[in-house]
Amino acid sequence: MLDEVERWLARRSWSVADRPLDRLLAAKQDTTVSVVLPALNEEATVGEIVTVIRDELMTEAVPLVDELVVVDSGSTDRTAQVARRAGARVVHRDAILPRLPAVPGKGEVLWRSLLATGGDIVCFVDADLREFSADFVSGIVGPLLTEPEVQFVKAMYDRPYGNEPGQGGRVTELVARPLLNLHWPRLAGFVQPLGGEYAARRTLLEQLPFPVGYGVELGLLVDALNLVGMDALAQVDVGTRLHRHQDGQALGRMAATIYRTAQLRLARGHLVRPALTQFERSAHGFVPRTHPVDTEERPPMREIGEYAARRAA
Repeated sequence: MLDEVERWLARRSWSVADRPLDRLLAAKQDTTVSVVLPALNEEATVGEIVTVIRDELMTEAVPLVDELVVVDSGSTDRTAQVARRAGARVVHRDAILPRLPAVPGKGEVLWRSLLATGGDIVCFVDADLREFSADFVSGIVGPLLTEPEVQFVKAMYDRPYGNEPGQGGRVTELVARPLLNLHWPRLAGFVQPLGGEYAARRTLLEQLPFPVGYGVELGLLVDALNLVGMDALAQVDVGTRLHRHQDGQALGRMAATIYRTAQLRLARGHLVRPALTQFERSAHGFVPRTHPVDTEERPPMREIGEYAARRAA
């Protein structure tokens, strides 16, 4: 590990316990905080997450979060109803910037959420978390309230897989971490570079392009490093993350998308063939299934006319 990264780890890695809520509330003053949950068919978990945030961080005694928005990216279950009943404002992806047809993908939802929220700090939290703790929000928002130089904060945590501690995050270990260590070694200190829980200043997010798919976390991290430098990035230990794990083939498609995102940033070129063929066993042997690899990115939000007009109003 680079000496620079070791120094960064000592200076910019914290625990959620380092900043009690009373300290955060004293530092918050007029700063506003928006929490965004991107959701696709998460009726089993989204309600509990919304409830915890509202009960613990949006009360008269603890007004840390000003806005809680669930952006539904086309759920076919009761995600929207459950989230709304729990107290979130629910916005459908397609209702945000309707002149621009939406494409499938998590990054698309996060990008559009900037136009659907108003907080000075925007905090993203995946909607499939189980046994959710409010520490996931207060932990990553904390440095943005207390450290003026910090602009982007990732959560770090243990990710068990079944009964095995530390074995989750398979795409992180097999794809993202090698890519970062080889090509962006200054980012090698991030424990969970692909984690879906992170917060940033709006003034930074609106300057960044957003990969529309699962490459969004790696893309934002690399681009934030290039734009604001290593010392503006940080991470906070929030404990343990429990969530629904995807199967191996879904992880393969995610890995291809992440590799493509890295490739684009290395050369600003294009894949020769932006597709991934996988194999499924059937009664007649192995059947090839070919899936497209996300090759689209959304421009920085500040370049969108509707966003610029709203900010000027």
